[in-house]
Amino acid sequence: MNRFLSLLLISSTLYFFACNNKKDKNYEPEPEAIYFDYQITGKEGDDNLTVMLQYRDGGEDGDAIAVGKVILDGEIVTVDSAKMTGFFYELHKPISSFSGKHTIVFTGADQKEYKEEFEFQPVVLLTAIADTIKKNELVFSFQGMEAEDYIRVVLTDTSFYNDGINVVSTVSDGKLVISQSDLANIALGPVQLEFIREYERPVKNGTEAGGRLLITYSLKREFILKD
Repeated sequence: MNRFLSLLLISSTLYFFACNNKKDKNYEPEPEAIYFDYQITGKEGDDNLTVMLQYRDGGEDGDAIAVGKVILDGEIVTVDSAKMTGFFYELHKPISSFSGKHTIVFTGADQKEYKEEFEFQPVVLLTAIADTIKKNELVFSFQGMEAEDYIRVVLTDTSFYNDGINVVSTVSDGKLVISQSDLANIALGPVQLEFIREYERPVKNGTEAGGRLLITYSLKREFILKD
């Protein structure tokens, strides 16, 4: 068998299994086997954030299915689908007015209701960053975080000789420090700094399969690093 036919056979097999793993709208799973996958994603500078709600059959790696009724803050969320993600319930909300408490209500085919409450607060960087910064210890102040919190710091330069910084750092009382030693492998010149707050917890009111709530908010800055 030549290489082309081998690749065609593999592709056809993968497509067959992918198609057979997709559940249609009429599929009815076991009510307690539905895993709740709630994701809220926002980015500084964007007008809107994305609320993506999915219900998976059997666990966090299960197929995303269309079941029951979904309501966010009193607004019915309609189901949509895509080849890569399966079924999903999605809304786009203005970041400026989304701060505060919210409620997701899922009603299954068995009419059992699951209510999940969460709070969203955008992270605000209070520290003004100059166009050019010396390669010394850097201290940043934030608003919208817990007294002790965590944020991912991604700092990259234009060099191809290092991987930059990509770590989860502690934020204490709104302050985060990037030490001078942390900057040792960062090349002088243009750098890009990104802060990503990833807050994840299990759902508080779910099925036996459980679920998660993930809130992600990111901020970006660019500046010149010098001696």
